[in-house]
Amino acid sequence: MRNILLEICYDGTRYHGWQVQKNAVTVQQVLQDALEKLLLDRPDVKGCSRTDSGVHANSYFASFKTDKNIKTENILTGLNTYLPKDIAVKDCREVSGDFHPRYSAASKEYIYKLYNGRIRDPFLNNYAFHYRYPVNAEYLDREAKAFLGAHDFRGFCSARSDTEDTVRTVRRFDVYRDGDTVFFRVEANGFLYNMVRIMVGTLLFVNEGKIKSGELADVISGGERKRAGKTAPPQGLYLNKINYGE
Repeated sequence: MRNILLEICYDGTRYHGWQVQKNAVTVQQVLQDALEKLLLDRPDVKGCSRTDSGVHANSYFASFKTDKNIKTENILTGLNTYLPKDIAVKDCREVSGDFHPRYSAASKEYIYKLYNGRIRDPFLNNYAFHYRYPVNAEYLDREAKAFLGAHDFRGFCSARSDTEDTVRTVRRFDVYRDGDTVFFRVEANGFLYNMVRIMVGTLLFVNEGKIKSGELADVISGGERKRAGKTAPPQGLYLNKINYGE
């Protein structure tokens, strides 16, 4: 049995996240539909992450097992023929049988895009969060370093999360501006449900003075969701990179 790894990218605007749901269209479902047309079989597709409704992916990895002898380049070409225009396969390769796109990952990187122009841009409506309050990106970049290292992030996850182990190690958190767009880039060994969006929302509280300079470390260690910021909207979030080490 071959283990096939796909790297895909997608515009998550019209999807209810990655994972298959009973009454909503998801990226996993659409990918499995395309695989069924190509292979005349419906393999179980494993994903590297559970992205939420409206969230995008610059680089997402998914794997499936098959006994079909089709070449990987033909899988790539065939899937891109059957997939809708808002999902594309970027790469296809055969990997070892024990490889899992989620559990084999050493770290994940997300980018959050915030459009900071005074007037909203209708062309960015589904791809960035329009935030009118002036943003000091250099200040937020300094304050964001409080997230670095291993912390219990129980105060930075949705109440719907059922994860018992809430300790994660953040390896990188940068905030920078390019014109009217402010980018939040964070890498960690794993993320809790809504963790990145709550981190961004908390930094916006810092930007607005609702959390004072130097207080973020105390908010993190306190572990109370009510002390952190609001959950930033989903359309600004992009799964950007998965690091599998060697």
